[in-house]
Amino acid sequence: MSLDSRPTVRRSVDSLLAAARARLRRLSPEEAAAAWADGAVLVDIRPAAQRQAEGEPEGALVVERNVLEWRFDPSSDARLPVAAYDLQVIVLCQEGYTSSLAAAALQDLGVHRATDVTGGWTAWRGGAAPTARGWPSSPGVVAHR
Repeated sequence: MSLDSRPTVRRSVDSLLAAARARLRRLSPEEAAAAWADGAVLVDIRPAAQRQAEGEPEGALVVERNVLEWRFDPSSDARLPVAAYDLQVIVLCQEGYTSSLAAAALQDLGVHRATDVTGGWTAWRGGAAPTARGWPSSPGVVAHR
């Protein structure tokens, strides 16, 4: 089949987001902080410039969005040592939109406990979740800065 004869499939980003969120158990910032303290991996996927301008949770694992799947696919040669299908991965973006799509992509890879933070970093730093030094990072995970 040539590229010209393929049927056009059109979906809006809103429909993709709704489908992603329908299969996630999204966490509030407080729930995410508690899960992080219990050993989940908190992954900040925001670009470096945004993290620098807006701040970041101290000790979170930084994996920018463009390489997320390769780093958490247990079968990838580019995977992180912590990558596992049963790993609880909590994805954090600025406002909780990109993170929903990213968490769904990790679930598509089989990382079935992947989820994200409702409201993203904006909600995290505006609520009761930790942002300062001294809060826990996931055991055995070193933040990439």
